[in-house]
Amino acid sequence: MIERLVLASNNEGKLREFARLLGPLGIEVVPQSALGIPEAEEPHVTFVENALAKARHASAHAKLPALADDSGIVVNALGGAPGVYSARYAGEPKSDARNNAKLIAALAGIEDRRAHYYCVLALVRHADDPEPVITDGRWHGRVIDAPRGDGGFGYDPHFEDVASGLTGAEMPLAQKNACSHRGIAMRALIERLRDER
Repeated sequence: MIERLVLASNNEGKLREFARLLGPLGIEVVPQSALGIPEAEEPHVTFVENALAKARHASAHAKLPALADDSGIVVNALGGAPGVYSARYAGEPKSDARNNAKLIAALAGIEDRRAHYYCVLALVRHADDPEPVITDGRWHGRVIDAPRGDGGFGYDPHFEDVASGLTGAEMPLAQKNACSHRGIAMRALIERLRDER
């Protein structure tokens, strides 16, 4: 039974989200930065491989179970780009504003704006865990040129949810958690953890 795990991310938004969702299960979430763990390399071309690499890296350093996610926006007309490169789409240093500007420029003149956010979660009980828990989720929408809303992060102001017509940045947090890629993947992970108790 996991009581404490390291989150293989330095993203404050993700830390708050995971801590809030895992807290009711009695799991304490510690960010890797609090343990002096450097960010892992993400050399792979798939979300699942990158998530596993990050989880194993954090677990090896912390000697604790570790949870990692790899997520991004997948745009149909761009052959799946930005995909695993979503956070660094416009290069280093990471910048939501530059990433969004590059995405909108790449879609100029393209009518098909369908896209989805994709998230893979990988949980390892130890660095060499042969049976990692892997869950995923998709959130379908479309890319819009003009940003709307003040919430969220990443591509949220330019990502319009299919069902509601709201952008990820306009949605109240509870509504976003109910339909988002990360929310779907997290609920699947929580179910798996409950089954193991």
